[in-house]
Amino acid sequence: MTAPYDLAIGDRAYSSWSLRGWLLFEAFGLPCNLHRARLYTDEFPALLAQFAPARTVPAVRMPEGVVVAESLAIAEELASRHPEAGHWPADPRARAVARALAAEMHAGFTALRGHCPMNLRISYETCEPPPEVLADLERLQQIWAWARRETGATGDWLCGNYSAADVFFAPVATRIATYNLPVGAQASAYVAAHLAHPAFRRWRAMGMVDGADQPFYRRDWPQRAWPGPAVLPARAVEGATADNTTCPYSGKPVTHALELEGRRFGFCNVFCRDKTAADPEAWPAFMAIYRS
Repeated sequence: MTAPYDLAIGDRAYSSWSLRGWLLFEAFGLPCNLHRARLYTDEFPALLAQFAPARTVPAVRMPEGVVVAESLAIAEELASRHPEAGHWPADPRARAVARALAAEMHAGFTALRGHCPMNLRISYETCEPPPEVLADLERLQQIWAWARRETGATGDWLCGNYSAADVFFAPVATRIATYNLPVGAQASAYVAAHLAHPAFRRWRAMGMVDGADQPFYRRDWPQRAWPGPAVLPARAVEGATADNTTCPYSGKPVTHALELEGRRFGFCNVFCRDKTAADPEAWPAFMAIYRS
């Protein structure tokens, strides 16, 4: 069945706002038809022309045809149309806190954004953060701690269950991970929760194989290993011989394969194979055949 929404995004590894838009669907169980274009290419303006009057991504075409092109507006519109999805906390106090957090993130932290653009393909030992970035980090930690005090949240997320507020901070969490930014223990635990979130792991797995590196995001700082969950050691292999005969995602015949712990698993195209090899545990349909 065709999904009622069309979502336009940019490069998964680099487009922080696209990550927010996608999580507002994926993390809350809402299907959408995905339309992707590479940043800094002719693909991008061509995609936006299909989502007028949007000037950037994410942009969503609603079932009746209207386009919503701001992530905070997308969050509010989806929450209104799908209250059962749980984008905002049900408790009024927690909901007010969550909306305040999302609004501040939507409009602020420009020093951090400018010095540390989102890049999910690499992690650095340091990025030599200037005072303005350190001030943004201090503010983040203040409002994260405030949210927990106000809502009584004791788990992974700021306002109780995972909410749109957490979606809005997901790209900031990746920046802290990518650039090894200095934050305290509570903020570090919050970052770790984002890196381990199932929907985020799927997004990053796709971002790792979603086109070539974008030179704009390259930095010369010393590198370190990605600080997220350890990844099973899968690798792409030649040929289509595999334990399974149909792709775990599409049900189509196997044409490409990966190897994991001496076993071969098949997929219907290169992207299905490579996104799985990037992080096998991110994909429940694959893990079901892997564990069988």
